[in-house]
Amino acid sequence: MDWGLVLSFLGVAVLLTLMPGPDILFVIAQSISQNKQAGIATALGLCTGLIVHITAATLGVSALIYQSTLAFSLVKYAGAAYLLYLAWQSWKEKEEGFAFNDAKPAEYKALYKKGILMNLLNPKVSLFFLALLPQFVNPSLGHTSGQMFGLGIIFLVQALFIFTAVSVCSEKLRRVLLGNQLLAKRINVIKGLLLGWIGLQIAFSEK
Repeated sequence: MDWGLVLSFLGVAVLLTLMPGPDILFVIAQSISQNKQAGIATALGLCTGLIVHITAATLGVSALIYQSTLAFSLVKYAGAAYLLYLAWQSWKEKEEGFAFNDAKPAEYKALYKKGILMNLLNPKVSLFFLALLPQFVNPSLGHTSGQMFGLGIIFLVQALFIFTAVSVCSEKLRRVLLGNQLLAKRINVIKGLLLGWIGLQIAFSEK
């Protein structure tokens, strides 16, 4: 492994993870509407989904998806539809109040599954790794696939760390919002709008 390239990759990975993309916005939405544990459970699901995308990029499966307009479109629109469904569910709950009661383990498990599904239904994640990872591989060291997979795991670890920090900060924002009764009754509306925006982002994205 070329450690100079690894450090450069880590810097790029952190910057890209902090950008307001679907994953980090989804974590923020769950943390604000529930609590930091909900955000962390979602983050764990998203990062589990990343393992599939990293493996796909390493094995070249992502390239096949990219070359197939139909496959790319099917996965993309399925992901957008799923997020719009979640947005609609939040909108239906718009009048519900909020309390700081701990969520049940079953709810965290459901959020973990949602995180996995959301990530798997976003083909641009695989294409992202397909485009990014080879740029930080040193061909002279051989084992190109192994290098790509290793870089992918580094990306996953830093993403989980950042998502966890974001969950903690978002819960603090949640407490501020709940201090305002008008906003407290509208948190599900905010969450629904956020999820809807993410879904539309994916639906209208290009390769």
